Amino acid sequence: MPRMTIDGTGIAYELLGKEGDPAVALTPGGRFTMDTPGLRELAKALVAGGRRVLLYDRPNCGLSDVCLIGNSESEIQAEKLTGLIRALDLGPTVIAGGSGGSRVSMLAASRDPEICSHLAMWWISGDPIGLMQLAGYYCGEAATLASQGGMEAVMSATSWAENFAKNPAARETIRAMDPDVFIAIMQKWAAAYAPSDISPVPGMKPRDFARLTMPVLIYRSGKSDLSHTRTTSEWVHRLIPHSKMIDPPWNDDEWNYRSIGVAGGTEKGLFTSWPKLAPKILKFIKG
Repeated sequence: MPRMTIDGTGIAYELLGKEGDPAVALTPGGRFTMDTPGLRELAKALVAGGRRVLLYDRPNCGLSDVCLIGNSESEIQAEKLTGLIRALDLGPTVIAGGSGGSRVSMLAASRDPEICSHLAMWWISGDPIGLMQLAGYYCGEAATLASQGGMEAVMSATSWAENFAKNPAARETIRAMDPDVFIAIMQKWAAAYAPSDISPVPGMKPRDFARLTMPVLIYRSGKSDLSHTRTTSEWVHRLIPHSKMIDPPWNDDEWNYRSIGVAGGTEKGLFTSWPKLAPKILKFIKG
């Protein structure tokens, strides 16, 4: 698997499609990797539509390195994404993602708008319950384990499991940390998810939304989805007045259906319907 060092952090990546075709960078949610079910299938559908697609593992995910600096994990991941696009000399790139990937994509586009030709997002996390879920998943579990059993206990954290399994160096980096330092970082990163009255997305301020002058596509979230609320997607749409909002190619209960199925072992992954997004994304970026 190719790797590139971006500001000291090793990032694993893969490029699909023909060299020279316009690029699309895809980012999944959670700490899921580039091999999570549905993501590669979406990438292949975009390649069939004449695009070159960048798949990559974010810091703290899959085969990529640990990176525990900065005000929030999402901001670090956004900076590494734009750095990777520039290092690979892909030129202005469609930046797209869902769930946590939508947040990373939005942050990346706002911090380096010149590298983003189009921005496409779905399942934008938000509202108090959704954001508190994120703080617990990304930060609370591991910090609590560290407080109870030191860094050895963190080795069993579910949110870090895939990174630890695929990248032994990442596992040993975390294992060697001082528990108090690790907990302090998790506390700081958890605070980034605090609900705000001025912005629906952690890390994004009104001035950041104003920097999103490129064409923007937003898929409206399901009414039943408490992790990525419809209110959040509509608030983001209002903050980007020129953005286009459309309904997704699945039922309103898609997130709940996939979540229950994964928990019960009847579904392969949360993102298996994502390939259905390809036709509208291709139409949007070609238009």
